[in-house]
Amino acid sequence: MSKMLNLKLKIWRQDGPHAQGAFLKVDANDIPEDASFLEMLDVVNERLIGDDLEPVTFAHDCREGICGTCGVMINGQAHGPEKATATCQLHMRKFNDGDEIVIEPWKAQSFPVLKDLMVDRRAFDRIVEAGGYISAPTGTAPDANDIPVPKEVADMAMDAAACIGCGACVAACPNSAAQLFTSAKLAHLNVLPQGQPERWKRTENMVETMEDFFGSCTNHGECHEACPKEIPLDFIAMMNRDYIKSKTKNRSLSSQ
Repeated sequence: MSKMLNLKLKIWRQDGPHAQGAFLKVDANDIPEDASFLEMLDVVNERLIGDDLEPVTFAHDCREGICGTCGVMINGQAHGPEKATATCQLHMRKFNDGDEIVIEPWKAQSFPVLKDLMVDRRAFDRIVEAGGYISAPTGTAPDANDIPVPKEVADMAMDAAACIGCGACVAACPNSAAQLFTSAKLAHLNVLPQGQPERWKRTENMVETMEDFFGSCTNHGECHEACPKEIPLDFIAMMNRDYIKSKTKNRSLSSQ
């Protein structure tokens, strides 16, 4: 039989990006230790509704750790105490009976609070949109699926594509930098042969869009530690190298 936990929660409540926020203290009693963190919040919300109080707003979707929708600061840690785990896959057995748990939204200027624990991640969308798409005159080039991709290249692209865009890297970074996210989105295209036609334009546009919204990387490495998919820091070095090259490559292309 699952052990039941009695917890004391401090949950951030805020009506919008310009509203004054404050913590709400809630007793979360009789929580099964096998429940996920979001299931615990569901139970709390049901009890708040039963008391004619407004439920806590939080973002979620797949609850399988793959969509990147969820994500909160739990006792000051992005996604909570378990490494390589999204908030939706964190289980209450990681906590002890009687614990006080502080739950906050991502704290970053580029992620304004929409309501309570839900933030606006559209700055990430602007970066991805800046990458554009591949459109090059290819004549009778073979279909993309017919182009052989070396295994080590495919593995690297898959490692980068594992990024779910949750924003934990930004939330954990003392500078609110988005280099890990941006470098992952760049690398999973830039290392593949199909991604070469727009590589330099894509790199320049995405990096400069990132810099419009987010802070600068100073190599703290907190982004990797908080990332539920453990995206390697190596991708940031690759992005920086490609960005420097893009300035020369793009000038050369524009003069042709």
